Amino acid sequence: MGKKLYVGSLPFSATEESLRDLFSSIGEVESVSVITDRDTGRSKGFGFVEMSSAEDAKKAIEELNGKTFMERVLVVNEARPQQPRQGRGSGGGRGGFGGGRGSGYGRDRR
Repeated sequence: MGKKLYVGSLPFSATEESLRDLFSSIGEVESVSVITDRDTGRSKGFGFVEMSSAEDAKKAIEELNGKTFMERVLVVNEARPQQPRQGRGSGGGRGGFGGGRGSGYGRDRR
């Protein structure tokens, strides 16, 4: 088992500090990250906690998965590797304004 844990169903008021405090009661925490919306800065309701050992990670899953934290029932499990994102960036001239062939933008409609 890896050391990085996914923590879901977080209350929007949860902070990295409050999450660190919760997981520190189980074992040594290396890093904490609450994922936020890029535009609003508001929490998306999930985050990641990296424990210092696989044993601490396993113990955290056993003790905190399904536990109520700030009136929400947490989901805690091993984090999966991030998948490459599709459709991002500016490659190929598709998407955005114009939309490629046949979009109707900039053409004389008859």
